[in-house]
Amino acid sequence: MPKPLFPLGRILATPGALDLSVNFAPYLLRHQCEDWGDLGEDDQAENVYAVEHGLRVLSVYHTPDGVRFWVITEADRSATTVLLPSEY
Repeated sequence: MPKPLFPLGRILATPGALDLSVNFAPYLLRHQCEDWGDLGEDDQAENVYAVEHGLRVLSVYHTPDGVRFWVITEADRSATTVLLPSEY
């Protein structure tokens, strides 16, 4: 099993994310372990840099039904939020 690269801090979810009725735990673990979902190579490289330099980390996933959502961990690692792109 991959080792988590950074702390998630407080876990938060927006109303739209909660309405998806999805178990976000597996996605949070993927996010924390350098599996950033549907990010292109440039954005993945930015996440590697962000982890190494204490910046904000973004992942993009889809529910089994195909709904896109984001997971964002703040630069200070105080919080990680699950949200829909429209809620940003």
